[in-house]
Amino acid sequence: MTVAPPTPDRRRVVVAGLAATAAAAVPAVARPRIAAPAPWGAVPSPRQWRWHARERYAFVHFSINTFTDKEWGYGDEDPALFDPADFSADQIVGAAKAGGMRGLVLTAKHHDGFCLWPTTLTDHCIRNAPYKGGKGDIVGEMAAACRRAGLAFGLYLSPWDRNHADYGRPAYVEYFRRQVVELCTRYGELFEFWFDGANGGDGYYGGAREMRRIDAPRYYDWPAIVALVHRHQPMACTFDPLGSDIRWVGNEDGIAGDPCWPTMPDHPYVQAEGNSGVRGGALWWPAETNTSIRPGWFHHADEDSKVRSPDNLVRYHDTSVGRGTNMHLNLPPDRRGRIPDQDARILKSFGDAIRASFATDLAQGAVAAASHVRGPGFEPARVLDGDRETYWSAPDGVTTPSLTLDLPPGRAFDLVRIREYLPLGVRVTRFAVDAEVDGAWRTLATRECISAQRIIRLPAPITARRVRLRILDAPVCPAIGEVSLFRSVAPVPVPAIVSSDPSVLSIAGWRIVSASAPGAAALLDDDAGTVWVLPAPTPGAPATVTVDLGVEQVVAGFTLTPSRHVMDGAAPPKGYVADTSRDGRTWRAGAAGELPNIAYALSTQRFAFAAPRPMRYLRLAFAETAVPARRLAIAGIGGFAPRR
Repeated sequence: MTVAPPTPDRRRVVVAGLAATAAAAVPAVARPRIAAPAPWGAVPSPRQWRWHARERYAFVHFSINTFTDKEWGYGDEDPALFDPADFSADQIVGAAKAGGMRGLVLTAKHHDGFCLWPTTLTDHCIRNAPYKGGKGDIVGEMAAACRRAGLAFGLYLSPWDRNHADYGRPAYVEYFRRQVVELCTRYGELFEFWFDGANGGDGYYGGAREMRRIDAPRYYDWPAIVALVHRHQPMACTFDPLGSDIRWVGNEDGIAGDPCWPTMPDHPYVQAEGNSGVRGGALWWPAETNTSIRPGWFHHADEDSKVRSPDNLVRYHDTSVGRGTNMHLNLPPDRRGRIPDQDARILKSFGDAIRASFATDLAQGAVAAASHVRGPGFEPARVLDGDRETYWSAPDGVTTPSLTLDLPPGRAFDLVRIREYLPLGVRVTRFAVDAEVDGAWRTLATRECISAQRIIRLPAPITARRVRLRILDAPVCPAIGEVSLFRSVAPVPVPAIVSSDPSVLSIAGWRIVSASAPGAAALLDDDAGTVWVLPAPTPGAPATVTVDLGVEQVVAGFTLTPSRHVMDGAAPPKGYVADTSRDGRTWRAGAAGELPNIAYALSTQRFAFAAPRPMRYLRLAFAETAVPARRLAIAGIGGFAPRR
């Protein structure tokens, strides 16, 4: 019996054809060396290139504010307040690692000036705290825990110091620089050094208790301070001011622009530019997209029921890492000195989902072909080799080529990841991703900017025979480092919990009595995603809302939560006036003041009355917005009883 030879499948024909064509065109022994494309525009420094690969890391806000239940300390706090009951650097780092974080940045000093390391430059530090009998060093313990866990370590040092007597004068800048040197030389290699943009205002200032304003760029001389960091930590990326390595994304909601270019103009930071960057900007100044797992940056027990869900964190990953920026997720330890159990469970669920989603590249085993190939060393298959330093490219002058992956059968995917080789600059302006399904091509997505990476999430998994990347617009030939495909894995749900703080008042029985605009019921639905939006107040016509607590009770103060959404033309209030009443007719002044940094921090603010008081009604008035805006926006209000 004669047996017919097997019919070759299409993939084998493609592979054989490509190999034969390449062999016929250029003998293996005589291949000329092909020059790499010339860089285009701004390019990353070596430390920035390494930073881009980190993708996800934690922020840890832990200090005096943890024990005073504030977001911003005034600077007059007694160091004796800092006494975590069961501090564990390994538990904090372990929770971050379980969440898929590859590094951690610790607040060594926040605006209150309290230092978490035993500095001799000030008495407002951990040396004078009861923790470990004054022998503790939180910075050192966290650095060592990160090394044990294989995580990179970084530090936050607030330039503003509301405790220091010389803040605003030349002597303070010298003090601040000495702090920088201490932190850069005592704790091993740092991957990031974070300078906050909040600078100047009211403070304790050694007992002066006054307002001090500064011109931050001129006062600090940021180029000199950035150079000081790099002198001692050459691979540490600095954050925020002009001349630093990385920029703020323009909000604290965890949402990068779409697109988000890593380049910016060579002038001081402008928030409107920071969210999306500027195509073709002179500086390589990529965005870091930060947010907190809770509404606030420091731990507050009244936020235990408001921790982001695992699904929410996946969406945050899509709007940060998926848009080419690095995600910087804040994880605030509680007064024990540990990540709360609920937060840790949510982190693990999120981390497990991300690890499972990106564990298997379904493009592996594909055959890559391209409309144009630069030559040996730049073949289409380079996008599949997993090497960050290789890439596919086309000849100079070919700016709109396409690359096709012929996939093994039966590969279902819903995530597409594309990366550019950034040392040659951001070369692609606009691109499309197509898939051949059931013999017909269809476009899955069209986007601007690839940069460090673009992750495209499809609404449902598809099984495609081929996937194609088309460059639609580019000033020069592309340099594509990776095209990969994945099947997403949903995180395991983690049920929400109630607050662990018995002083937090339930708002279940509260109702709006009156308001200066409709929609105020959104303030009492315990959902930060729903917002009371109304026209901005004008002189003599403040925005007002009156709340009935349902029954008379003893109240120590109230809380206000701004909208965490990026809202065009809307802002939270600048200040407040709070009055209370037992009968709804006779009113008593409760408190008044400013909401510090609320336009940018977007976290819950807590305001205590001079003393706890019996009340049934709360009336709030807001005279102006925190920044110029057409509308006022507030997400929620609440209250708290005296602590027992």
